[in-house]
Amino acid sequence: MAEYLSIAGNEIAYDVTGEGPLVVLAHGMGDSRHSYRFVAPALIAAGYRVAAMDIRGCGDSSPGWDGYSRTDIAGDLIALVRHLGGPAVLMGQSISGGAATIAAATAPELISGVIELAPFTRGQAISLGELIRAKRYRAGFTRLGMTMALGSLSSWKKYLDLAYPTKPADWAGELARIETTMSEPGRMKALQAMCRTNPADAGAQLPNVTCPVLIIQGSLDPDWADPRAEGEKIIADLPAGLGQLAMIDGAGHYPHAQTPDQVVALSLPFLARTLTRA
Repeated sequence: MAEYLSIAGNEIAYDVTGEGPLVVLAHGMGDSRHSYRFVAPALIAAGYRVAAMDIRGCGDSSPGWDGYSRTDIAGDLIALVRHLGGPAVLMGQSISGGAATIAAATAPELISGVIELAPFTRGQAISLGELIRAKRYRAGFTRLGMTMALGSLSSWKKYLDLAYPTKPADWAGELARIETTMSEPGRMKALQAMCRTNPADAGAQLPNVTCPVLIIQGSLDPDWADPRAEGEKIIADLPAGLGQLAMIDGAGHYPHAQTPDQVVALSLPFLARTLTRA
């Protein structure tokens, strides 16, 4: 059952399960906390209190927020950790990876570590050469562009088909869930607004992070021509010694749903180290 946290007249939906140190899970745009359906039970079984949230405008959270930037989402993350009683490790995917960076930099007393899955955490420069050379990157860029420009659910589904190189066993039901939610009033507008945000606000905070950061990238993520290079650039912008990059071969933009066992195996040692520090 979802619980709700009121923020500025709107509501953030979340659920909390388990006992132990706190881990907060935040998904990417156009998705919901259900994307962590495979990861959350494993973390709970490992002895963590897991809060999976729907970021603003998504899932069961309110539509119609004034802003959808990473800074806005970071404020929601901080508010939820405060509400639940931190410190916490944040696990954020895509836009929420950047938001987790901002939260860690601006509320270091609450955030003891950050795990970023396929994160948009730096300003992005579009390379015509890479668009020409990298077919998967070109296709992802085109499908996201159509989603942003036209509010096209069909284009979003085509992007998801590409972003999941292999599908979870329950993909038909999960895609139907996404279609139903994205057809609700205001949901596509929130997705379009997130597509238009600039991750430079997160990039500017990378030098101010003081806790350990684990970046997990999929080798087949269509959002970058070279996902490894993107992860390495994030690590380079963090203070020396804080960042660690892990690659999952064959994973796309949703490693937590496509390759959850590998995400959990990478996350558990990080959680044991960082939450012990807390």
